Amino acid sequence: MLRFAHTDILWGLLVIPVFILLFILVSRWKRKAIASLGDKTVVRLMMPQVSFSRPWLKFIFFVVAYAFVIIGMADPQLGSKTEEVKRKGADLMILLDVSNSMLARDLAPNRLENAKRAISQLIDRMHDDRIGLIVFAGEAYVQLPMTTDYSAAKLFLNTVSTGMVPTQGTAIGAAIELGVKSFDFKNGTGKAMILITDAENHEDNAMEAASAAKSRGVMVNVIGVGSAEGAPIPAEPNNPGSTDRVDNSGNKIITKLNEQMGKDIAVAGGGIYVRANNSNSGLSIVMDQIAKVQRKEYDNKSFKDFEDRFQFFLAIALALLVAEFFISNRKNMRLSALKLFEVKKS
Repeated sequence: MLRFAHTDILWGLLVIPVFILLFILVSRWKRKAIASLGDKTVVRLMMPQVSFSRPWLKFIFFVVAYAFVIIGMADPQLGSKTEEVKRKGADLMILLDVSNSMLARDLAPNRLENAKRAISQLIDRMHDDRIGLIVFAGEAYVQLPMTTDYSAAKLFLNTVSTGMVPTQGTAIGAAIELGVKSFDFKNGTGKAMILITDAENHEDNAMEAASAAKSRGVMVNVIGVGSAEGAPIPAEPNNPGSTDRVDNSGNKIITKLNEQMGKDIAVAGGGIYVRANNSNSGLSIVMDQIAKVQRKEYDNKSFKDFEDRFQFFLAIALALLVAEFFISNRKNMRLSALKLFEVKKS
C-alpha cells in the first residue's frame, strides 16, 4: 500500500502547467524576436553556436526534477507488513441529500457545503467505527461502502455535488432502504444512520422505510438543514452574484426546511432529530445518541509498518538538476564539426 505522509504538499504539482505555459510563451517571444532580425536561415548562420533544442531539453529536465522534488517532500511511504487488528466499533451510514434545494444559502456557504464540512469534522473524530456514505436526490446511490479508511471517506466526501445525481427530487425512503441493504447484519455490530436533508418535496414513504430500518436494529437519526423561512436557490452556485432560480411563471423559487417531516422520520426510526444552524451542525448531539448503540469486536487488516521512499525521488531530482546545470545553451562546436554522416564527393 502506498501513501503520502504530507498529501497537502502534492498541491505543488499544479504549478507545473504554469511553468509549461510560461516557457512556451517565452519561446514564442524569442522566435518572433529572431524572426524580426531577417531571414531565418541567415540569422541561424550568424549565430552558429546558439542551440534551439537544448533549452527545451533543459526545461524538461527542470520540470521532471521539480515534480520529483514535490513527490519526495510529500514523503511517499510503502506499507511493508500487514497485521490483523482487533477493533471495537459500530457501523454508521451517512445519508446526504444532494438535491438542488441544498444549494440554498440560508446556511453558510450553502446547505450542502455546510453539511459536508460537518461530516468532515465527524470523520476526524472517529476511531474504530466504520463509516459509509449514500447520496440521494430523486434516486439514491452508494458513494462510499462501509470502511475504516477515513482518508478515503474524506476524499469521496470532497467529490460530492448536486450534479452527481441526474434525477432531481428527495427520495428519502429509497436512501434509507439502500442504507439498510448496505449494512452487514452478520457481524453483530450496532448500526445507525444519520440522514442530513431539508426534507423538502419528499417523493416516497420515508417514515415507513425508517420504521422498517428500526425493526432491523438500525437507528435512524435526522439532521435538518435550512430554515423555516426558506431561501432562494442560486442559478449558478459557484457565482456569489448569480441570479436565483425561478419557476415557469417567473416567480423566485423559495426552498424551506420541512422540519416536521424530519421529526416524524426520526421518531419512526427510533432516533433523534436535530436542526442544524450556522454555529452548530447538530452532529455532536447525534453522535452522543449513536454512542449508545452496541459496539462489537471485529477483525480488520491494516498495514503495520510503512517505509519512507522519499530518498529515491530526491536522488533522481538531484541527478536531473545536476544534468540540467551542465547542459549548455550553446552548441558544442567540436561535436558540431564532426559530420559523421556526410557523404564526401570524390
